[in-house]
Amino acid sequence: MNAAGKPVPAHVAIIMDGNGRWAAHHGEPRHQGHRAGADSVRAVVEAAARAGVSALTLFAFSSENWRRPANEVGMLMELFLRVLDRETDRLHENGIRLSVIGDRAQLSDKLQRRCAAAESLTAANTRMDLNIAASYGGRWDLAQAARTLAEEVERGERDAASIDEAALGQTVCLGHAPEPDLFIRTGGEQRISNFLLWQLAYTELYFTDTLWPDFKAPELQTALDWFASRERRFGGLAGASEAAPDA
Repeated sequence: MNAAGKPVPAHVAIIMDGNGRWAAHHGEPRHQGHRAGADSVRAVVEAAARAGVSALTLFAFSSENWRRPANEVGMLMELFLRVLDRETDRLHENGIRLSVIGDRAQLSDKLQRRCAAAESLTAANTRMDLNIAASYGGRWDLAQAARTLAEEVERGERDAASIDEAALGQTVCLGHAPEPDLFIRTGGEQRISNFLLWQLAYTELYFTDTLWPDFKAPELQTALDWFASRERRFGGLAGASEAAPDA
């Protein structure tokens, strides 16, 4: 609950969509849209922390984004590096722990090292968890979790019969975190685009036409207010306990 007694989502997940269209609307090249989007990342991270959100997961680069033109991919990776260099100390000073989830083997060695260094620096912080999904796909996530569990069975560390929803949920990315309470997608599209397929099972879905570079603290607050108005039943009946889903 916040100071006004309204519920605050413990975990917010965001697809940051609309950078390219924002650039087109402003007569700018696409890379300017991505740079403007980086400013929104800072604003939203700071606003989420102030609002009392415990975990924020941002979809920065999907497994499908590797199909984009090589020059755009290269620019996005370079922007990711620059943002890490510019923002990591600020995150640390504000008590925010950074994690990068996804198929990191696809990232350059330099970027992998920077990610690891940022995670190491901020590892003990507790104010808010900031998870950046890079080279991430929900189907990849489920496949790598299934492979991990199968390898444990093969090594004799686990019985096949012990593989249940709880085991899979602990093995996918963000298995240590609460499942997202609120999903936000900017830019007007209404789909989840292979993002956190397992984790979004009972998440409230909020879609806005606002393009990501225009999404700042006031727009986040609007989404949080919308979330506070929702009655979450998790498959149960209105007014019933929300402690666990009712199968």
